[in-house]
Amino acid sequence: MTAKSLKNNKVKRDPVIGIIANTNKEKVFPVISNFVNKLRENHLRFLISSSVSEHQEKLTTPIKKTEFVKDEKLYKNSDMIISVGGDGTMLNTSYNAQFYDKPVLGVNLGKLGFLVETSVDQLDQLIKEIKAGRYSIDERMLISGECIGHQLQKLYAINDVVVDKGGWPKMIEIEINVDGEYVTTFSADGLIIATPTGSTGYSISTGGPIVSPKADVITLSPISPHSLTMRPLVIPSSQEITIRTNSLHKELHINCDGQRVFAFPPPLELKITKSKKSVKLVHTSLTNYFETLRKKLLWGIDLRNNSMNNSDT
Repeated sequence: MTAKSLKNNKVKRDPVIGIIANTNKEKVFPVISNFVNKLRENHLRFLISSSVSEHQEKLTTPIKKTEFVKDEKLYKNSDMIISVGGDGTMLNTSYNAQFYDKPVLGVNLGKLGFLVETSVDQLDQLIKEIKAGRYSIDERMLISGECIGHQLQKLYAINDVVVDKGGWPKMIEIEINVDGEYVTTFSADGLIIATPTGSTGYSISTGGPIVSPKADVITLSPISPHSLTMRPLVIPSSQEITIRTNSLHKELHINCDGQRVFAFPPPLELKITKSKKSVKLVHTSLTNYFETLRKKLLWGIDLRNNSMNNSDT
């Protein structure tokens, strides 16, 4: 949730760059090839995920065997992780990187990209920023979940934890308690518990608020509630959230960041708290949060004449 400048504690040597890429996207390989060439030209050391080595024939530049390493070694031996893909790749990379306390920077190949820091046409500027040390580390909230009565390791999410009905066509019953105090019970398709980072993800599509990543809060957004009076609730992150759910179906689903999905028999009790850990994202001068909102959400655009009021151009 906080930004820490690296000027005072910046290592004397240039950082070692770890590269994680979404190999399911064909256009990622020319980008990796171009990026590797630019890193070499600037005498920056790098490591590449061994998953890329399985597609070497698609790369247009030769890469040494020693530059391909397994992800565990990459996270351990890199000073900064570059995620090449979209927000999904960025979320997965950041989730893994937080276990090694390593910062992540995203290069966007996707369509929207709220989390990614820069685009592929800004690689030259990005490398200049890294070489000059003109970057900071933003610490973003991580939330953790515990399923009471189930032998399962803690759940972690950067964007959101979602409780939903799974394959059941009908609504499920959801009860919310905050710090042991009863809030409400309602029927819905599910509930989104989102961090400020995740407020522009699934939560926004259900009518949840956009929350600045500097805000220390958690948002609860019902998914298609039966009552029209049910609205999103924003609470301090210091409070413990208890969700009790029940269904006539054989299972309920919990998914973290839309990537890690778990099924449980009802009834289910889930406790959500702010994690003591945080996710570290590299931030440069190439963009800022409100600029990203304006561009991605098309704020200020008059669709009648395809112009933007108060635009950046």
